Amino acid sequence: MTCLGSMGVQAAEAQFNDALNASNAGNIELLQQYRAAMQNDALGYYPEYWILNQNLAMQPASQIINFAQRYPQSAMAEKLAADYVEEKVKQADFATAQPVLSYVTNPDQAESCAVAQVRAKNGDPLVYAEYKDVWLTTNSQPESCTGLGRMMLSSPLLTKEDRQQRLWGQLRAGQSGQAIATAQSIGLNLSLAQLNTIQADPTSYLWSAPKATAADHAYLVYAMGRLTDSDFNSALSAVRRAAEGTPEQVQKALYRAVGYIGGTTVMKNNFNREALNYLDLSYGLPFSPEEAEIYARQAIRFSAWESLIRAIDAMSVNQKQEDRWQYWLARASEQRGDASSKKAAETIYRKLAQGDDYHNLLARDRLGQLTLSPQMSQPSAQAMQRLNQDIHFRRAFALKNINAPATYINREWNWAVRQAYLKKDDDLLLAAAKRAHDMGWHDRAIYAADRTASKHNYSYRFPMPYQSYVVTHSQNAGIDPAWAYGLMRQESRFNTVARSHVGAGGLMQIMPDTAKLVARQMGETYNPAALSDMNTNIRYGTFYLSTIQRQLSNSPVLATAGYNAGPNRARRWQPEFQGIAADQYTETIPLTETRDYVKHVMTNATHYGVLLGQGAQSIGKRMNIIPLRSTQ
Repeated sequence: MTCLGSMGVQAAEAQFNDALNASNAGNIELLQQYRAAMQNDALGYYPEYWILNQNLAMQPASQIINFAQRYPQSAMAEKLAADYVEEKVKQADFATAQPVLSYVTNPDQAESCAVAQVRAKNGDPLVYAEYKDVWLTTNSQPESCTGLGRMMLSSPLLTKEDRQQRLWGQLRAGQSGQAIATAQSIGLNLSLAQLNTIQADPTSYLWSAPKATAADHAYLVYAMGRLTDSDFNSALSAVRRAAEGTPEQVQKALYRAVGYIGGTTVMKNNFNREALNYLDLSYGLPFSPEEAEIYARQAIRFSAWESLIRAIDAMSVNQKQEDRWQYWLARASEQRGDASSKKAAETIYRKLAQGDDYHNLLARDRLGQLTLSPQMSQPSAQAMQRLNQDIHFRRAFALKNINAPATYINREWNWAVRQAYLKKDDDLLLAAAKRAHDMGWHDRAIYAADRTASKHNYSYRFPMPYQSYVVTHSQNAGIDPAWAYGLMRQESRFNTVARSHVGAGGLMQIMPDTAKLVARQMGETYNPAALSDMNTNIRYGTFYLSTIQRQLSNSPVLATAGYNAGPNRARRWQPEFQGIAADQYTETIPLTETRDYVKHVMTNATHYGVLLGQGAQSIGKRMNIIPLRSTQ
């Protein structure tokens, strides 16, 4: 590979973008010419990648392997291999996909399930243990995962209990076609016509349902799931009568259906203590990972600490080890009166306190440890030199220099970061972060700096562009500039041209309707072009944030949730009977996106507080008790 000098960059510029156009037009002949012309460039593998990709499913495996071997551990070789395996699985051509598997090293969920299907078809028995969560998932998942679940039905390693658990989950979720296939694998014949009849009117069915056979019990669980989904309150009054006279495990399956669906329909039905009661009553029946999570979140919402300990105990091994469930296990354990439980909680907090993400900062708070001086490690001169030689980073910078489409730039950058991260090469990650930061390319600088293991640089991880605007406008609006920065970092990663799929724009990702409202309240004429001006974007964003904070009990946590999901939703999720801790409110926000958003913004704000010279920081100071919902 020759080094890209300035001439090389310009040559690659014209050629990469022209070759991309040829690819989009399906012009293989022209791509072949670019392949020859670009073969010595850092970006030289793209024309060949696009040629292979034109008709991927028809390529022999040897072509994919050949490409992967000539461009080892490269972003596009990995993508080509992963896409190829997915295509072959769609064709049910597992044998051809098999030799390509070893080149898929960073699969997403869909690719991972496709790889697992090939492994299973080729007789790898470990698949069934590794993918138990896929087998039990009723939430939407990629088709390759649904296909893997169907394939697992024929495995002799899955017990009758495993099959029964899957069946009840599918019946609860109303997945009639899949449930029929699962039932057949345990010798149970269910009728689609009967399931359709039940779905049309579950109440009438439940009123006079027979309860004698295993098929009767399956129909009962299905009916209970359909009724709970459409009318939660009716299900609450019908479930005990439906459970009468059935075996204990069937009763628990009925209670599970009501509790789980009640816990997943908070957006529609609000929080209801009865959902948790029925999850408690269903204890003793194995929980799938998705069920255990809902059980835990409901327990957190209602401060039911013993239920929370049971829910975490029911989780899969991997799930239990996540920082958030370790944190909540400690939170629940310290509510117990005995010394050994308090000691166990403290041990967990000490372990968590070594990190600097959301649950780590919460753990520090429980121990009374404050966040003090930020780390400012700098890359060595040698690392800056290695950055110039690293082919993965060179590709990313070359694409950035020629203003290639962001999907290509980001894929190469993220891949380069991953390679350095896997080698625990903090020095190279810091070098990449520094160069990107110096270019004002903050979103990728953050991506690299966030992944260092022991040497960190907070000015790259938490950059502060436009500092005079942010501080002045925040102070004028009466809000903390560290919070404004925390929100900005989460919204746009300081990418000034960021546009969301719903039309929000700029550093603070303001929606046009919100901007119109703010302009009116500030006595200004609204100008759509103004939103892409940094000064105006920050001024409007901080003003809006302060407005919703005042509307929402002056709580930064509620206002952050409101900024993401809308103030009315944030208010609806407030407690009705007694205030709750902000970490409980946050963990039980029913929208995954908003839940994660609040955690990230609060974490960012804590770090920005240190960087802005506000002294020692505690995330808890930003997360006051969430008061009762006002009845206005």
